[in-house]
Amino acid sequence: MVGRVEHRLAELGIVLPRPPRPIGSFAYGVEHAGILYLSGTYGTAVNDRDEDYLPISGKLGAQLSIEDGYRSARLMAINHLAMAKALLGDLDRVVRVIRLLGFVNGAAGFRDAPKVLNGASDLLIEVFGPELGRHARSALYQHELARDAPIAGELTLAVEPAGR
Repeated sequence: MVGRVEHRLAELGIVLPRPPRPIGSFAYGVEHAGILYLSGTYGTAVNDRDEDYLPISGKLGAQLSIEDGYRSARLMAINHLAMAKALLGDLDRVVRVIRLLGFVNGAAGFRDAPKVLNGASDLLIEVFGPELGRHARSALYQHELARDAPIAGELTLAVEPAGR
């Protein structure tokens, strides 16, 4: 049986990939006291050799446009949902999107990080609806990100305990 969130993803034409592989010694996330803290990730995709890669890379305001960053942020949010599904087993356990913390790899003078991060925020609202999906957010500027990623972010979700 397909749950409410899985049904909504299908309506949006979104197929969750396998979660991106961590590039360090950490877990996808940690669930504690009704909160799921998801680790930072990028807007990666999986190639035909089952490797994570960045389909969009570079600095916003230099090589990349706001639209490029928006698409990368959207991919990042899809990766966060894949991580949450792997940890929770069922995305219907998500009762509220709490906070999105985003880091935008911007060239000197780039001041549109909030517009870039809207790619992730808009997707979360599309998936969970405005009541559950609207969240607190910070859009921070970085002068560099690993792998020349245009955006990285962390996501915090309120979740129901397993077995309810």
